[in-house]
Amino acid sequence: MRYVSTRGHSGRPEFCDILLGGLAPDGGLYLPETYPRVTATELAEWRNLPYAALALRILQKFITDIPACDLKAIADRTYTAQTYRHCRPGRDAGDITPLTTLAPDFHLLELSNGPTLAFKDMAMQLLGNLFEYVLAKRGEEINILGATSGDTGSAAEYAMRGKRGVRVFMLSPDGKMSAFQRAQMYSLADANIHNIAIRGMFDDCQDIVKAVSNDAAFKAKYKIGAVNSINWARVAAQVIYYFKGWFEATTRDDEEVSFCVPSGNFGNICAGHIARMMGLPIRRLVLATNENDVLDEFFRTGVYRPRKTAETYVTSSPSMDISKASNFERFVFDLVGRDPEVVRRLWAGVDAGGSFDLNGTPYLEQLSAFGFVSGRSTHADRLATIRDVWQRHEMMIDTHTADAVKVAREHREPGVPMVVLETAQPVKFAETIQEALGREPLRPAEFIGIEDLPQRVEVMDADAEAVKACIVKFCG
Repeated sequence: MRYVSTRGHSGRPEFCDILLGGLAPDGGLYLPETYPRVTATELAEWRNLPYAALALRILQKFITDIPACDLKAIADRTYTAQTYRHCRPGRDAGDITPLTTLAPDFHLLELSNGPTLAFKDMAMQLLGNLFEYVLAKRGEEINILGATSGDTGSAAEYAMRGKRGVRVFMLSPDGKMSAFQRAQMYSLADANIHNIAIRGMFDDCQDIVKAVSNDAAFKAKYKIGAVNSINWARVAAQVIYYFKGWFEATTRDDEEVSFCVPSGNFGNICAGHIARMMGLPIRRLVLATNENDVLDEFFRTGVYRPRKTAETYVTSSPSMDISKASNFERFVFDLVGRDPEVVRRLWAGVDAGGSFDLNGTPYLEQLSAFGFVSGRSTHADRLATIRDVWQRHEMMIDTHTADAVKVAREHREPGVPMVVLETAQPVKFAETIQEALGREPLRPAEFIGIEDLPQRVEVMDADAEAVKACIVKFCG
């Protein structure tokens, strides 16, 4: 399997090369040259596989430069009941991603049973093991530079802590995450973990990551890698649970399912788009946003208009407080017929602080063919949804999942199962749960009192050069 850049760079690297590199040399994002297809026979054969075995089958479609026996060992080590042990009472941790039925043909796919109680663990745990394997084979080291609006940072740090040959420099918006999210990251004392709080919003953090990654000389000298969903391996890992969720929600191999996904950076739902392109019978991909509704606006109007930092709302679903969705470029690449010249032109405007409008172009007509619909949710909506799900089912959901449940209900179709992707456990957003329900969410014993632990973080302005200097300081 070879990979191409959304902006047309002439190289055709294999998986292990793009695993360590993140962005393509031209600033684009990597995608497979062609999407591998899954046959009806394969779907039938995969239906009853345990999660690790299903992961292996799907990863083998994308990874051809790691021997099958080694890839199997990596999958088996990643997807274990011990790692994904934080499931709700009555669930089997061995299922990894249990499906909960809230109503006929309306389900919740639980993705937050991992070490940091967020869906990001599903990909990050695999990424950590892949990094360790490839770096050991090559005798190399890597400095991971990432940005987080909440859950990516802790998932990456828990996956990489103590890994040989790996340092992590994680940027987060100063004061914009929940107290629990900050504590998960900043309380880690591992020598290879470095937290940097940026005075600004998530988009400022993401812009710094891209600026550093686009400095080819610095990137090469300090071996800068990425764990954000600009890294293709993250997206590939997320494709797996769409297949798992589809199997759990269906009884026939030709049955269509819709998925609703709370989305800020477009990585999670991009994986669903890829699963659909591979042949998974997905009817609709329902995108849910919060008050930062740039993506909802695009799917309603055809206009992609990222907001400036001052226009980005701070909300009670903070992991979606994002204006510029870094994975959206992958989807647009497919939307415009994989024409890198069009992508370069569109993103030249976006990178310069502008927008683009696909109205009047043939590309807008393709949106319906890709099966996307969208909606938005507000703070009042998520409070009402959290209360409703608790009253009906005695089940607590986090704020981002609440956004998705609200939007999913608006797009249900008779006879078509709707699967909502859960994103995190409620304890990560205890303040809003308290506001909605008047009670504190339960938390695993290992996280009791985590907010009281000493925290280690460096606060700085949104300055790429300052971040580079920090990397240099710790790299010696």
